[in-house]
Amino acid sequence: MFDSRKELLDKIRLEEDAFLEYKEARFAGERMTAPRRSSLADELAAFANSRGGVFVLGVDDKTRDILGIPIERLDVAERFVHELCHDSIDPPIAPVIERLELPTVTGDDVAVVKVDVPRSLFVHRSPGGFLHRVGSAKRAMSPEDLARLFQQRSQSRLIRFDEQIVAGDAALDELEMELWRRLRTPRSSSERERFLTKLHMARIDDEGTPRPTVAGVLIAAADGRRWLPNAYIQAVAYRGTAVTVDPSSSPYQLDATDIHGPLDAQIVDACRFVAKNMKTAGFKDQGRLDRPQFDMSAVFEAVVNAVAHRDYSIYGSKIRLRMFDDRLELYSPGAIPNSMDIGDIDDLQSTRNEVVASLLAKMPVPDVAWLTTPRRTMMDRRGEGVRIILDNSERLSGRTPDYRLIGGEELLLTIYAPSSP
Repeated sequence: MFDSRKELLDKIRLEEDAFLEYKEARFAGERMTAPRRSSLADELAAFANSRGGVFVLGVDDKTRDILGIPIERLDVAERFVHELCHDSIDPPIAPVIERLELPTVTGDDVAVVKVDVPRSLFVHRSPGGFLHRVGSAKRAMSPEDLARLFQQRSQSRLIRFDEQIVAGDAALDELEMELWRRLRTPRSSSERERFLTKLHMARIDDEGTPRPTVAGVLIAAADGRRWLPNAYIQAVAYRGTAVTVDPSSSPYQLDATDIHGPLDAQIVDACRFVAKNMKTAGFKDQGRLDRPQFDMSAVFEAVVNAVAHRDYSIYGSKIRLRMFDDRLELYSPGAIPNSMDIGDIDDLQSTRNEVVASLLAKMPVPDVAWLTTPRRTMMDRRGEGVRIILDNSERLSGRTPDYRLIGGEELLLTIYAPSSP
């Protein structure tokens, strides 16, 4: 909203309204003192409960003068907004926070922070209660308004998260042509908007404009973190069997990287990371016999499941892949979908992200020597992945992998390595 500098300046000159609020930013050392945390949380929640809006830090709300924020205080301001969005608003919101420059009355450019809050699919409570935007002010919702809003938004959430339009007014051009065109078949529509909409990679917004969906940016954007900051895999290979930080010893991390990009590229790069860092044991009892640390077919299935079924709506959580001498751990954000029990994971099939799963099922597995899998596409939708993980890993190591739900919000898969010869 108000994406160009001119559009935002023109809007500020017209004063605050249902879609715009601005305040001066004041600091005391490394602490932000104005606006107050509770007041700003109320404003942002009111936008989310209404039709969305923009809050600008660094503008005098009485004179409309651009005051700016010192460059060295921009990190403080951004961190302040992130923290209150997560800690002071329930459920948390995830606005698009942007640093930009606007001219003062003297013509000098100064930095401000723009907080773009999309219309939410949820109803949010802030320190002031359940608020919404009425004209240029926030107001407490009446019981009737609140009941109506809960009803409307519970119905809208029947649309799965990966089918929703991403926040920030992203345009279809954000989807890379070479990434989405690979999903075409000879019978696919030649018109971009119709094709992307049919695959649920785009939706028409309330103003009739086609916008990328969550699934669209995860599959066909160069880096989905622009809209979903935690849509990546954090991979670390550790020395030994535990995370021990000892400054006097050799580095406790052998390798570490953040894996991002389209989801199929994340899957391939995560498997490459495992193949590069795992050890191979040699046995001589029956001639030379090499035994890998992990079965790559099982690793492939585990990474695919984590990427396809994680909860992308959880703010602040990413997939974590951790390698040790005796095991591989894969942490995936989100509880098991549809109230499944952890003991049912091998027997029942449930998909949190239907669109993502269907698109991965159309994408071929690259032909590389280190990626061992019978799959021809990233997913087969037959629910055989967990059985491959369990059987192949147990056959290699003699131990069955185990799944654990941590804190009700994160699924941990542990795959064990064979004992040293």
